[in-house]
Amino acid sequence: MFKIGLTGGIASGKSTVLTYFKDKGIPYIDADIVAREVVEPGTKGLEAIVAAFGTDVLHDDRTLNREALGAIIFHNEKKRQQLNGCLKEHIQNRIMELTAHYEALHTPVLLYDIPLLIEGEWYTMMDEVWLVYVNESTQIERLMNRNGFTKEDALARIKSQMRLDDKRPYADVIIDNNGTPLDLKEQLDTIWNERIESVL
Repeated sequence: MFKIGLTGGIASGKSTVLTYFKDKGIPYIDADIVAREVVEPGTKGLEAIVAAFGTDVLHDDRTLNREALGAIIFHNEKKRQQLNGCLKEHIQNRIMELTAHYEALHTPVLLYDIPLLIEGEWYTMMDEVWLVYVNESTQIERLMNRNGFTKEDALARIKSQMRLDDKRPYADVIIDNNGTPLDLKEQLDTIWNERIESVL
């Protein structure tokens, strides 16, 4: 099974790239979906969060109050690392379960959409790492337009992630998304023809 780790940053266009391959029928594991699964009521992941942050991060129905948790961790790097520590093992286990499931089905190509692909060292189990790249000024502009952020808010969110320039050395394929949607599609068509079709 050919494993591709897809990484990028906020407002880089990673979701657009993933959608292109999803539409072509390539199966994928989305770490954000996994992260939601492992904090559902009754899970060990949710228990770990409550143990670390208290019941203030729960709604009355015992589901996770993401807004309350977000308010705690967003401007506090130590708390954010604490949250990652609570969930890391649960997310890893679920991703490995899903990987085994796809391997059992003899899936030829599997995409991994993992925000912390580099930071969490997931890249080490990939056959290739694909980076969706934009420069910082494009990120800022897109965030301001898309989310109505001020420049300071946009920069704060970008700075909370690993810089895309620092991810470049890990990438086997760099998908440059500084241009138009058509430019992006042409790159993806080329990648599909050169790298994917041959292994399907």
